[in-house]
Amino acid sequence: MPERVQRVALVRHTVDPEALTALGARLCYAGGDVDRLLKLIEEKDQKAFVEKIMSMGHESVLEHVSFTFLIEGVSRVLLAQLTRHRIASFSVQSQRYVSYADGFGYIIPPAIRDLGPEAVAEYEAQMAQMQSWYEGWQQKLGAAGEKSNEDARFVLPNACETRILMTMNARELRHFFALRMCSRAQWEIRQMATDMFEQCCRVAPAMFSDAGPGCLRGACPEGAKSCGKAAQIRENRNTFLANEGLNTK
Repeated sequence: MPERVQRVALVRHTVDPEALTALGARLCYAGGDVDRLLKLIEEKDQKAFVEKIMSMGHESVLEHVSFTFLIEGVSRVLLAQLTRHRIASFSVQSQRYVSYADGFGYIIPPAIRDLGPEAVAEYEAQMAQMQSWYEGWQQKLGAAGEKSNEDARFVLPNACETRILMTMNARELRHFFALRMCSRAQWEIRQMATDMFEQCCRVAPAMFSDAGPGCLRGACPEGAKSCGKAAQIRENRNTFLANEGLNTK
């Protein structure tokens, strides 16, 4: 099977996420009639208020908002990293119930591609060898009356493609972006996180315009291990916001 290309699609999200976030925040401090509060949220744009509560660090109200992504063309290496983010819901294509007898998709790391055509050919030959092993075990296990996919999958590589449906609330997404958009994050999950961020930011800029690595908001949290590119990272963010017409200040 050919190399897979990463695709990240925001398929669902909370309707009017900034208004719902503002409702949660205002409810914490408001007395009186709830219907009046609902009317205020409906009649007035809440972006400025959301920016204010974000600057105050009042992020618990972000948990009322969720975003769901359909992700494909990513490796089992990425999946192992992604599921460390516990405040999320995942549905993952099963290697137990899905047969790869017709071939499995795989991811080629850029570092291998950079070595040139011979390195890529060697890598692809290794994937083909694993495919051969997989099919061999499927046949042997099937002939023995065993569940062939269940145990044949043990020879599949970390490079094997998977598909994921993932839902996170907005507060966890900001935490996810802080870790996985950092230059020190692994390249594949960093690419995915960047795509996710851009789609979230278009929907709710007041909640996400400053989301990402810590150097966007202050000193780099990596300390001595900093990449030293904070200025470039901030410039890239400002360029993205300007190009999308998302400047919120």
